[in-house]
Amino acid sequence: MSRIIIFGAGGRAGRRVVGEAVDRGHLVTAVVRDLDRARHSGLAGVTVLSGDVTSSDSVAELAAGHDAAISVAARLDVPSTEFFADAARALVDGLGRARTGRLVTLGIGSMLETAPGVRVLDDPAFPAPAREFSLGHVAELEVLRTAGAGLDWVMLAPPPTMLDETAERTGRYRIGGTAVLGNEDGAAAFSYADLAVALVDEAVRPGRRGELVAVG
Repeated sequence: MSRIIIFGAGGRAGRRVVGEAVDRGHLVTAVVRDLDRARHSGLAGVTVLSGDVTSSDSVAELAAGHDAAISVAARLDVPSTEFFADAARALVDGLGRARTGRLVTLGIGSMLETAPGVRVLDDPAFPAPAREFSLGHVAELEVLRTAGAGLDWVMLAPPPTMLDETAERTGRYRIGGTAVLGNEDGAAAFSYADLAVALVDEAVRPGRRGELVAVG
């Protein structure tokens, strides 16, 4: 059993990550911005707290005593590059102070490559608003890459398509490199439920370190 802190626990990905971790018997701290909208209150094994993932002091205080952290937090009301870079810096500093050694963070599929050195977001036809949001995750990745050896981290990027919100958990997924994973003929869309499986797996049984990897 591990103690896992989950930032962004109130979102579509976060709710499923909390459920996946709890179902496996882990103790979970679910961090949300608005306690009044939290959906995890009263769930056995879950402590729901309000916190700010862009504040290293908040991260350090909340993460103390935890074995691993998962960040699936996002904001749409502030510039993407500002939020994700600030969050990465706060996680690096705060988790270091809390002595929480493992971080799994959620990237975005548009960061992945369609050819060596060519990312999905580099396509001239890629929508400008989506590109701007994607660049926030790129900024986050750069902060993590320059963090040094103090934090054991990995960033998982799902396919650059809409994830299935209703599909049930299969427990199956693939891990790749920095390229978009090819989809097998007739394969179902990747689901939030199975994304949660991958995120929790990497938190409690680290397989990849210090890199961006595709999951699908």
